[in-house]
Amino acid sequence: MKNWNFKVKRNPNEISENLEASIGAVNGFAFDIKSDGSNLISFKIRKRLLYAWYILYHNNVVVNGRLSNADAKGETNVDISFNQHFLWKFVIFTHLFLGLGFVIAIFLGNSDIPMYVLAAITLAIGIFLWFRLQKKYERNVQEYKKLISKTLEF
Repeated sequence: MKNWNFKVKRNPNEISENLEASIGAVNGFAFDIKSDGSNLISFKIRKRLLYAWYILYHNNVVVNGRLSNADAKGETNVDISFNQHFLWKFVIFTHLFLGLGFVIAIFLGNSDIPMYVLAAITLAIGIFLWFRLQKKYERNVQEYKKLISKTLEF
C-alpha cells in the first residue's frame, strides 16, 4: 500500500465533481464517491474489467481517497492510498503456499521426482508472479498519480 498526500486550492465539492466528470464510468473506471455531509468526502477508483482475460492487461490497483477541508480557507487536503487488488494477492499467496506445501510433503516422506518438479514449478510461478506484479503495481500507481494530478491540476 502506498500513500499520497497533498493540498489543492479548491473546495472538496469542486474536486469531487471534477473527479467524477473526468474519471467516471464513461472512461472505463468504476468510481464510487461518498459524502458524510460534513467536511469529509471519500472516493474509490478502480479500472472496470469487462472480460475475465482483461485482468492480465488492466490496471489492478484500487485507489481509496479522502477529501477534507484544510485549515486555510479554500484549500482541501487530499489523502490517497493505492492498494493492489485482492484477487492478485490471493493468486500470488495461493501459489506460494501450495508450493511450500509440496516442499513440506517432500520432506515428510514422499520424495518422488515428479513431486520435486511440481513443487519447483509451483514455487517458481508464485515467485515470478510476485516480482512481475510488483513491477506492474509500481507502474500502475504512477499512471494513477499522473491521471489524478492531471485531473486536479495542482
